[in-house]
Amino acid sequence: MFDLVYLYHSGFALCFDKFSVLIDYYEDSMGTQTGFVHDHLVKRPGPLYILASHFHADHFSPEVFSLAELKEDVRYVFSKDIYKRRRKWLPEDDIAFLSVGDEFADENLRIKAYDSTDCGVSFYLQAAGLKLFHAGDLNNWHWRDESTPEEAATAEKQYLTVLHKIQEEVPSLDVAMFPTDPRIGSDYLRGAEQFVSAIACRYFVPMHFDAAYDKAAAFKDFAATHGSEFLTIEKRGQQWMLPGA
Repeated sequence: MFDLVYLYHSGFALCFDKFSVLIDYYEDSMGTQTGFVHDHLVKRPGPLYILASHFHADHFSPEVFSLAELKEDVRYVFSKDIYKRRRKWLPEDDIAFLSVGDEFADENLRIKAYDSTDCGVSFYLQAAGLKLFHAGDLNNWHWRDESTPEEAATAEKQYLTVLHKIQEEVPSLDVAMFPTDPRIGSDYLRGAEQFVSAIACRYFVPMHFDAAYDKAAAFKDFAATHGSEFLTIEKRGQQWMLPGA
């Protein structure tokens, strides 16, 4: 079993017996620097892996480097675009930078970087016998209400190309963390619908919805019809204990 903790936006903590993973830290669960990460995560035994899918400020914060002052064994795995776009913020720590197709692996964790339809990468993780996916900014960003039909079709084609590549290599997942961003407009769940239609997800976790909890929860019924248990998020810092492999 492991604990999944929703922090904010696209930020999650994964707590396994011997190590922890922090993904796309933007803010802690109670505020910028207060909450689960500072109160609990840095005190857990074993290494802490910190992943960032791309350089956008709502997915990568230089605050993650201060966590190394609170915990002894911190390991960083970032998208390569962070090195290119945020180099001035990077300390001399040993950071693994991944481009699309690259992998990171050690005694606890295996990570493969897949493409995104915005910046950076999406992450496929294998840990404790489980298969997990964090989309970063991978989504069908079609903006159909504002774009021309041609622009929307181009965006969808780009997304489906990436999705099919992932599906070929990872036909099923234990946990998928994926955007349900209502800013896209009336068809904002289209990318998530296509994702669970293509890849069997044991648990589906919404993200990238700011405080629009009701909008994110609207995906629950569709997820259920495709065999996915939807984890409804109602507040920052919410936690679930999920079964192992």
